[in-house]
Amino acid sequence: MTSPVLETPLLAPDSPLDEHSRAIVRALFDKEAARIKALPADDALNPVRRRRVEITRTEIAGQPETFRQTLDGAHDDIARFARDFAARPPRRVYLTGCGDSYAVMVAARVLLEEGFGVPCEPMQALDLAYYFHAPIDGDTLVVTLSSTGTTTRTVEAMLRARALGARTLALSNTPGSTLMVESDEAMLIHAERKGWPTQASTAAIGLLSALAIAVLAARGGNAARVDELTAALDAVPDQIAAVIADTEAEVARLAEAEAAKPIHLFCGGGPSFAGAFFGAAKIKECTRDHALAIPLEEYHHYQSQKRGDPLWLVAPNGLSVPRARDTAEQGRLAGGVIYAITADDNPAFDALADTVIRLPPMIERLSPLVYTVPLQLYAYHVAMIQFRRAEEAAGR
Repeated sequence: MTSPVLETPLLAPDSPLDEHSRAIVRALFDKEAARIKALPADDALNPVRRRRVEITRTEIAGQPETFRQTLDGAHDDIARFARDFAARPPRRVYLTGCGDSYAVMVAARVLLEEGFGVPCEPMQALDLAYYFHAPIDGDTLVVTLSSTGTTTRTVEAMLRARALGARTLALSNTPGSTLMVESDEAMLIHAERKGWPTQASTAAIGLLSALAIAVLAARGGNAARVDELTAALDAVPDQIAAVIADTEAEVARLAEAEAAKPIHLFCGGGPSFAGAFFGAAKIKECTRDHALAIPLEEYHHYQSQKRGDPLWLVAPNGLSVPRARDTAEQGRLAGGVIYAITADDNPAFDALADTVIRLPPMIERLSPLVYTVPLQLYAYHVAMIQFRRAEEAAGR
């Protein structure tokens, strides 16, 4: 006799979930199975993917406004949560999501740890829901993120955490979604995600950054530091707009040079690994190409880059610049192509990178909000160039 296939451990007999939560999980799994069966086959001229790529460019441009809307709309909630967390601080914080939502948590981690003063660990939602939940208790805060609010593994992670007594805070673009309704607390992200995720991720990082700063202030943190971080966060929308205007032509030129390559590499350390993650994700969403996000140190423990491979190195001013410079040097020795994104006052990559994209200097732990933008534009332009070439090959 063969054993029955169990869709998820959270529907097993020993699951900690109550009947209400089990019903939620069952419904999400049924919907997920239907979506998987309905996925269309891809091809070079896939009209569905092309439409999403085109919308993505509109949503990239809309990031400054959605960033402001999100933080303005959550102002009162952020203040209330900060007071609550300062009055009853968690001993640990888990930050969970899938895909770009997980990358958001990687981007926000360092500032959240500064704000809360405790470990804040990003974790893939499946791992938290199924494996690494043993330390979760009433002194744990679990922060979840899902644009739809119905991502199956993310909802499972939240339900598991709630069943173990943790406080749960959900972020989502979708009011009334399962994640927002079932979590103890929720904050709304004012962003579109009709294209591939860009502004939804940026606004979420901004929201978590604002929460971290507010918690730091509520805990009696250094007032000058709070003011510095607040001013830096307030400057982000204008910086994003300026980066789009100032770098797009150059990024489009680089996309033209690299659009025929079969793989695109992205690398960064600390919070900049989130930028690498986003860059690889956008290539995989917008195109049919392979892309890989490489943690900065791990690049050096393998033959990570082959001759001709393009590598985008995300290196804002900060602690990882010396190792990033080593990475550029090793990439050159391997015969790779190096594109460095760094601060406009940093000459570290001038003699090593094929092209340096120069952005405003900023606090490193806030830099993913701005330093990711050229990578969004790169994926968009690579995709549109590939569509154009496919049309030409088809005689259209």
